[in-house]
Amino acid sequence: MQATTLYAGESLSVHHYRCTAGPHDKPFVEVHSCHSISYVRTGSFGCATLGTEHELVAGAVLIGRPGQEYMATHQHHGCGDECLSVKLSPALADELRLGRGGLAALPPLPDVMLLGEQVRAADAALLFAERVAALASGKSNDCPEPSARERRRAVETALWLERNLAEPVGLDDAARQAGLSPFHFLRVFRRTLGVTPHQYLLRLRLRAAARLLAGGAMSVTEVALEVGFQDLSNFVRTFKRAAGMPPARFSKRRPAAPA
Repeated sequence: MQATTLYAGESLSVHHYRCTAGPHDKPFVEVHSCHSISYVRTGSFGCATLGTEHELVAGAVLIGRPGQEYMATHQHHGCGDECLSVKLSPALADELRLGRGGLAALPPLPDVMLLGEQVRAADAALLFAERVAALASGKSNDCPEPSARERRRAVETALWLERNLAEPVGLDDAARQAGLSPFHFLRVFRRTLGVTPHQYLLRLRLRAAARLLAGGAMSVTEVALEVGFQDLSNFVRTFKRAAGMPPARFSKRRPAAPA
């Protein structure tokens, strides 16, 4: 089993797993150490847990709870599987009501599959976990209209994000600034401003990058680091997707100085 941590925060973490087990490998028993939601990206595997057998294919979801045993098998596919797993703190799992449902797996569902493919950053992982938890518990996690006080907190946190756009700010940091739990903060922020905190921070960084590139005094690498991107390739890819051209070309298109 190959494991890579994509994100690690106080309330949740995101991991990429690649299993190469096949039909000739012996089934193995594992025990969940925490609440987790695993989305199958490719391949397939079998899972026996809570007296029920499940066959999980691409798009399916496995829901794990602390102390729960399951046996994994790979009898139908020779190339193993690839999963994205969101692991939740006890407080967050309780807030999502994840421990109150008896479901251990979900079949491929259109909206869950779309959310699952975006599971990388904390915001997307939490939205994915929220949807799965609602389906598993049979209860809606719809966010009520934020109060005036909550809306003010969302706006104040947005201004704080703007002042700290170059810093490695995570969902937990922003939620702490707002004085709310990460789950509640994400819902209030998105309901108030129409975007998630991560989406807003990313757009702030791209706006700042555009200004610096237009100035022409800094290289693309310098601009990327100045606005908070630690990975140059990620900056180039993200900027190109937003601007329709790579940052180097954008910089060359700056208007000429008046004569």
